[in-house]
Amino acid sequence: MTDHPDLIELVLPDETATVELGEDLALALQAGDCVALWGDLGAGKSTLCRALLRAVADDPDLEVPSPTFTLVQSYDLRLPVSHFDLYRLADVSELDELGFDEALSNGICLVEWPERAGKALPKSRIDIRFQFSKEGGRVVLLSGPEAKLTRLRRILQIRRFLEDNGFDHASRRHLTGDASTRAYEHIYPANGDARLVLMDAPARPNGPPIRDGKPYSQIVHLAEDVYPFVAIDEALRMRGFAAPAILATDCDSGILLLEDLGTEGVLDAAGKPIEERYRASAACLAAIHDSPFEREIALRGGWVHVIPDFDRPAMKMEVELLLDWHLPWKRDGVPVSAAERESYLNIWDNLIDELATVEKSIVLRDFHSPNIIWQGERTGHDRIGLIDFQDAMIGPSAYDLVSLVQDARVTIPRPLMDQLMADYLALRNRTADFDEATFLKSWAIMAAQRACKLNGLWVRLLKRDGKPGYMRHMPRTLWHLSVAFEHPVLAPLRRWCAEAGIELPESAA
Repeated sequence: MTDHPDLIELVLPDETATVELGEDLALALQAGDCVALWGDLGAGKSTLCRALLRAVADDPDLEVPSPTFTLVQSYDLRLPVSHFDLYRLADVSELDELGFDEALSNGICLVEWPERAGKALPKSRIDIRFQFSKEGGRVVLLSGPEAKLTRLRRILQIRRFLEDNGFDHASRRHLTGDASTRAYEHIYPANGDARLVLMDAPARPNGPPIRDGKPYSQIVHLAEDVYPFVAIDEALRMRGFAAPAILATDCDSGILLLEDLGTEGVLDAAGKPIEERYRASAACLAAIHDSPFEREIALRGGWVHVIPDFDRPAMKMEVELLLDWHLPWKRDGVPVSAAERESYLNIWDNLIDELATVEKSIVLRDFHSPNIIWQGERTGHDRIGLIDFQDAMIGPSAYDLVSLVQDARVTIPRPLMDQLMADYLALRNRTADFDEATFLKSWAIMAAQRACKLNGLWVRLLKRDGKPGYMRHMPRTLWHLSVAFEHPVLAPLRRWCAEAGIELPESAA
């Protein structure tokens, strides 16, 4: 690969290389991308399109007929893709009849013979130009807006990472993305070895400073690169817990190759909790909390990760989401008053003071259904695969039990919630210095802290980020707050919420 400021030049020696490029592009493209493919007959345009479509479909046998006569062939896949062949286009106006603009608004458009479209294609497109090479094979030039070229450079960088670590010609497939800048791929080694997982996690860009000169991510201690993941992964594995083995790293670039723990979770086909798996998860969590973790974790190369504290600024920043987003939404845009804010934060200062003497341990932070992998062939705590812990902190151990039994995205019926609490407490009570009453107080405080954060976060995702789907969780997380309020330590916050007009359901929706 030759990387120029405004284009990328690749040499594709054979059809296999063209197929690999198509598969890689399937990981880089997003809805709204138009890809114009330029080149003579037999240059490789159709081969690349076919590979890209099969990769998006994750189906090597997907039928991909040529759209030469139909002019367009559409595919309803993970991302909708429309494959245009404009060789027989009689007039540019026919693009409207073919539904080009609608297809581009909903998904990806691949366009062969783009020269027939004149100036009708978007200026923000990605151009891929195929040229025959004198040495055989093809030379391919990729160009487009810088933001799109950045995506293409990233997927090609990952391809080089795989090759540098002995995974030449591995097949790559989209696995998932999460709410951060991270994305994940399934990697299928060319030699047929077991499937792997690749974490693509470029360094988190800092947002604007919002308090004490720090951005939100630093105040609440979100990982800014992959070093914390590597550190916590090694610490968990040293203690016998089932975090994935790390097989290759480029930590500076934010690329990790991991053992694949599988895709079987703790929910049934209907999305309901499987009791056995949840109870095993509670037992695993009790074992984690019975295991001491050093605050400083030394890694190869001299790098040291210091696990941050779940401190007062982090807790208060999160609970302020209720003030800044939930209540204004409920009040049709009217913000909370200065007096309400002061009273609310004073209550939280007092609650955080109550946590001074409670048990502290490592807090994985998101110990809930999306991040728990079931490995039923095992018999110990390693039945519970752990995959999301880069934001781990040192804080009240009760927080992770809240995450499990008050899953933000899955309704845990009250009887099962109570059973999980009883299981956990029975295991922890075997430890002589475990204080159940103090733990239950901290559980109630952390349940309220998490619920206040989430009930504000759902509205922020709706209003700021245009993601209304998360609002369906609000009845559940409001119910979680009402459960937390059963503990007398939360009486002041319960009264404040009632006076503020926050309505709490008696049970989850």
